[in-house]
Amino acid sequence: MELLKAHINGLALDVSTNSPVVILGAEETERILPIWIGPYEAHAIGMELSGVVSKRPLTHDLLASVISSIGAKVDRVEITELKEQTFYAVIYIVRDNEFIRIDARPSDSMALALKTKAPIFVNKDLFSLTPEERNSHGLPNDEESLKDRLRRINPEDFGKYTL
Repeated sequence: MELLKAHINGLALDVSTNSPVVILGAEETERILPIWIGPYEAHAIGMELSGVVSKRPLTHDLLASVISSIGAKVDRVEITELKEQTFYAVIYIVRDNEFIRIDARPSDSMALALKTKAPIFVNKDLFSLTPEERNSHGLPNDEESLKDRLRRINPEDFGKYTL
């Protein structure tokens, strides 16, 4: 599996489903990967992107503290595959030169990566799904129409977090 380093371009609200969407961009390309996520995960990612600190630890804050307190660190996050409309991710934690691989949801993984300043990598194939593959996974099948649709979303619909 070839991985591309990615970054979070921002958050948006898909008005057709009323669901938050995190937009990943592959570095050094124009390709984007939208991943629909839950509102709590969107809130956590939005807070990290905005530099807002919660009064009490959120789940990703707690996980980052636990990892740090055992003398480990988040090495990287990988978004690896899409099966039956569900994206899969792996968090790699390193401690004493030993890597621990943890299955996780992409939304939680991205929030943790932002918190710990760990890089995010995405399976290159996820950026280059054919229209038929996108449709079979329940994703919009025209990348340009998706970009246009996301650009038309009113940022106020999702608070202060914009694309």
